[in-house]
Amino acid sequence: MTGTTRTSGISRRNVLKGGVAAAAGAAIGSGAITGFPTIWAQNPITLRQFGTGVSNLNAIAEKCKEDLGITLEMTATDSDAAAQRAVTQPDSYDIADVEYWILKKVFPAGVIQPMDISRLKYYDQIVPLFKTGKLLPDSVIAQGTAPHTVGFVEGPNSREFATGETGWFTMVPTIYNADTLGIRPDLVGREITSWADIMAPEFKGKTAIINVPSIGIMDAAMILEAMGAVTYGDKGNMTQEEIDKTIDFLIKAKQDGQFRAFWKSFDESVNLMSSGEVVIQSMWSPAVAAVRSKGIECKYQPLKEGYRSWGGGMGLAAHLSGAQLDAAYEYINWYTSGWVGGYLNRQGYYSANMETAKQHMSEDEWGFWIEGKPAQSDILAPDGTVMEKAGAVRDGGSFEERMGKVACWNSVMDEDRYMVRRWNEFIAA
Repeated sequence: MTGTTRTSGISRRNVLKGGVAAAAGAAIGSGAITGFPTIWAQNPITLRQFGTGVSNLNAIAEKCKEDLGITLEMTATDSDAAAQRAVTQPDSYDIADVEYWILKKVFPAGVIQPMDISRLKYYDQIVPLFKTGKLLPDSVIAQGTAPHTVGFVEGPNSREFATGETGWFTMVPTIYNADTLGIRPDLVGREITSWADIMAPEFKGKTAIINVPSIGIMDAAMILEAMGAVTYGDKGNMTQEEIDKTIDFLIKAKQDGQFRAFWKSFDESVNLMSSGEVVIQSMWSPAVAAVRSKGIECKYQPLKEGYRSWGGGMGLAAHLSGAQLDAAYEYINWYTSGWVGGYLNRQGYYSANMETAKQHMSEDEWGFWIEGKPAQSDILAPDGTVMEKAGAVRDGGSFEERMGKVACWNSVMDEDRYMVRRWNEFIAA
């Protein structure tokens, strides 16, 4: 749709800010505006969204349709496919739901338009991690592609990242986590304290790492640094020499039979762990929860060297304008208004808008997932199944404890092409 089909100039944001209170009062009184859905129910709009499976969830599309009247068509891919699609098929989507490291590949291509912060209703409540790189004032900014370094541009037509906070976002942050190793406590037979433990001789043939080059290389770096095998200048931006040391080590470990598998999808990691074929591996927090929901002991193990972190958000396709662009902003404001945040928090991820998410969680859920408190009653997954029993405490503790111990972020390196070529040699070896 073009600007000629633009809906009423009374946006919900303006109504809420009181900017057009008198006109809005009449409109609301007439039933023209009754919250989110009315406008889009009268002018049916479909938004096409793609991204990784962690956040492209049917429940979100269903709730969006119910609350807004906007139809979401969601496509889930793996991280590499998402990066490729964003650049090579820009007309195939309206919303790019991608990770921050992918922005380095995507944003300079001009396929995503900068986002006007003045149109984001909950901007002020976004956690500071995405604005300054620090969760707490005394936090150390982690290595790698920290989201704030690719989060802003100078203006509406800019393709270059700004060095600090501006009035223009590359995308709105939505989801993130602090990743570590998943373990089977019943099968490892001892305490696991370090990333180096994945290379222990007693786990030979029972370990796995993720086969997404930009993520797998970071896990490998955490492992090698923990072993004292390599000291990196910046794990998130390795030199060719550092890449060679890392990949050569992985190839030898593979040839020695240390690894059982290299997984790409959530389901693969769950199946490897559930079957007991693997006892320690790269894992995502909800994948650990999925194993536990089957009644199998599984833990997301805090490690002394800290976490490898990732974050994602939603960008607006460059072609959006008029009513479709209005609808996209409306959708993003709805997305960050709390229901989705609560839904993501309940899966073990974190919402970028914690204040609004808190309003959509019970006190016990908030205590368990965010504050690191023991569960007062059984903790349920979004689908209603029991995820944790009363008395359980979240692995790694509170939100501040976990996100405050991030050692590095998923990254795109200057030597990315070289790294990917070498990674593929490792997988093929």
